[in-house]
Amino acid sequence: MHSALTQGYLTLRLERGYLPNGTNGTLLVHGKPICHTIELPWRNNRRNVSCIPEGRYRLRLYPSKRFGMRIIVEGVPGRSGILIHAANNAVTELRGCIAPVTKHTGPGRGIHSRVAMERVENVVVPVLEAGEDVWLEVV
Repeated sequence: MHSALTQGYLTLRLERGYLPNGTNGTLLVHGKPICHTIELPWRNNRRNVSCIPEGRYRLRLYPSKRFGMRIIVEGVPGRSGILIHAANNAVTELRGCIAPVTKHTGPGRGIHSRVAMERVENVVVPVLEAGEDVWLEVV
């Protein structure tokens, strides 16, 4: 049994702050922050220009031909292909996805995204590979 598991599943909580030029958040596991996040600003869930709506979503591993194994966010209303992946500038590098960062540097901007992505993968991937469910709660 994984230490991060509770009742056969793991839930990550993404607490957001909405800004006109980007969405900044903090990703928590069992109430403890593991990294920060950046996303596009809220624009009514429009494809490629908005962050996803608040809600509860299942995470799965997704084999990308271009990028290798990625974490995909499933069940987003009216959206598909939402990934959690490294990026340091939401406006220039994201199209609705979520990027972990170690520190926010501005609205929708951060630094050391690859380091933060490794933190997320170290928590999520072993649980998914063990066949357990992983959920993302966006609030």
